[in-house]
Amino acid sequence: MAASEAAVMSSSSLKTDTFPVLETAGTVAAMAATPPARAAAAVVAAAARTGSEARVSKAALATKLLSLSGVFAVHKPKGPTSAELLNRLKEKLLAEAGMPSPEWTKRKKQTLKIGHGGTLDSAARGVLVVGIGSGTKMLTSMLSGSKRYIAIGELGKATDTLDSTGKVTEEKPYDKITQEDIEGILQKFTGNIMQVPPLLALLSFPFSFSHLTSYSALKKDGQRLSTLMKRGEVVEAKPARPVTVYSISLQKFQPPFFTLDVECGGGFYIRSLVSDIGKELSSCANVLELTRTKQGPFTLEEHALPEDKWTIDDIAQSLEHCSSLFPAELALKKSKPEKSNEQVLSCEYITLNEPKGEDDVIKTC
Repeated sequence: MAASEAAVMSSSSLKTDTFPVLETAGTVAAMAATPPARAAAAVVAAAARTGSEARVSKAALATKLLSLSGVFAVHKPKGPTSAELLNRLKEKLLAEAGMPSPEWTKRKKQTLKIGHGGTLDSAARGVLVVGIGSGTKMLTSMLSGSKRYIAIGELGKATDTLDSTGKVTEEKPYDKITQEDIEGILQKFTGNIMQVPPLLALLSFPFSFSHLTSYSALKKDGQRLSTLMKRGEVVEAKPARPVTVYSISLQKFQPPFFTLDVECGGGFYIRSLVSDIGKELSSCANVLELTRTKQGPFTLEEHALPEDKWTIDDIAQSLEHCSSLFPAELALKKSKPEKSNEQVLSCEYITLNEPKGEDDVIKTC
């Protein structure tokens, strides 16, 4: 095996080689003691060596990227959708590794698999769990785990999306609502309860339930239901379904705003909860801000990588750190590298058969 190929395949060559800098410095020193022609030749040779080393370094990073396997978490800010954030992460990793490149298309074709489990609305921020390599197969387990949110609700206003991004559809007084009133009704929303989500998937058969005018990430025939609604198409809603709320506590009340700390199971809608609380108080309410502080074993403070840490090395370290968060059988599954003859990059959209909550979608690329 040639020396350059050995450097590509060896795990000890994964970090950027610093030798070209030293060689270039040595070449500059040598130029002072050589005729102009020899000095020029030395410069050309040094540049060639530097370019070769750079290609080897990129190839090594590509090898390391394609070997990553497991589940980690990133910090999603307000603004982008979960899918847009995943694409941004993917593009940063591919750019760092110089992929796709002619060198890799000539070699055995590889597939970079990366996906997220648990969609956050564009207006929400917090923990977004990401799977890479065989870790994408573990994302389903993320949907069944508990989630924790900090939600700021606003009393007195209802919107068509149940949050601050929508159009105001109703306004009611809230001035007589007290902190004790809110704390007194929270028990009604704790435990195994029934909840009507903000716009579920279409029924295959009609029900006599009123149409909902709020939005979710669910789709029909490949189109977001929110898009259908915006076009004026009628969308039927399913009835209330069982969900689990482990705990709710009122953290702050400064009318018209109230802050909740909620821990819940999969398929639960914070927007619906806040709206229902407003109705229970003989008023109305919508979500002003939403932050997911925990998803499964991942927490925002300890595990979620900010965007400046979206590098191959940082993600590799995070995967190692997070491997202890999973049961042994899952850890064994994710440790096995995947072999594939697919294209350099393939994308697919996976939605669970049973309609889930706003955060219960898996996307893999």
